[in-house]
Amino acid sequence: MAIGDVETVPADESVHYVDTGMYDSAEYGSVYLIDDDCPALVDTGIGTNYERILHLLETVGVAPDELSVIALTHVHLDHAGGAGFLAEACPNAAVYVHEIGAPHLVDPGRLWEGTKGAVGEQIVFYTEPEPVPEERIEPITDGAEIDLGDHTLRAHHAPGHAPHQVVFEMPESDAVFTGDAAGVYTPSVDRIHATSPPPQFDLDGALEDVEMLQDLDPETLLYAHFGPAPADGRLSAYAERLQSWVAEVRDAHGDADDIEGIVERLWDPADAPEVWDERKARGEFAMNVRGVLASLDE
Repeated sequence: MAIGDVETVPADESVHYVDTGMYDSAEYGSVYLIDDDCPALVDTGIGTNYERILHLLETVGVAPDELSVIALTHVHLDHAGGAGFLAEACPNAAVYVHEIGAPHLVDPGRLWEGTKGAVGEQIVFYTEPEPVPEERIEPITDGAEIDLGDHTLRAHHAPGHAPHQVVFEMPESDAVFTGDAAGVYTPSVDRIHATSPPPQFDLDGALEDVEMLQDLDPETLLYAHFGPAPADGRLSAYAERLQSWVAEVRDAHGDADDIEGIVERLWDPADAPEVWDERKARGEFAMNVRGVLASLDE
């Protein structure tokens, strides 16, 4: 699958996704479209190249003014950065987001400044977000349901990655849109990577989120990063990877005084998926190191 391609989720032919080419890398950013009575997007990417999401709508046959729902797993800009642009392009779509994150869509200034600090040099890939009109936002909490017709999106609070994160269970398809609660998945190499961005990553909370997903016991995981995959043992594997990753950074922290020193000690280019741009892969790695260090300091 290449940047800009649209594919159908094997477990449900009414669910489609596009490779948004996030960070100029394939197999990193996916946005989903559920083609139902009330068509819905799940997440919006970083705002850069949001036209690829409009292409997704066009490919599936959903006109922009027919889109009813934009459901955000959380307001980190790699998931919600396109919300303002798409709200403008799709004038009848309500934007659903956890109530903690809703104010950051109305006034994204603080979110933009915080993102600059969190992602470091990767900010060059981003576009400054546009605000979403307050009257277009539907704040949700744990247990909220969005009725799309033949499908339901049921929100489950998953605050380990960020306090404003939810995952969306879709019971009719035995699937869950995981946001960042199940890590980062690279289908071409069938590998799961830890995600631990600053400033709000919490290992214990993230592990609790994985347990919550395991309790839901979905057949299919719909990763924001990247694409659909059978659940199989991937949730257990991710819990193990999270714990080992935090331990690696903690151990390296004892031998290096600064973040760059820890990155140099731990970084191995051979571990980066070939489909990712090398600059993005190293930037992601450094960001995740900073997130673990921030959580250890707390």
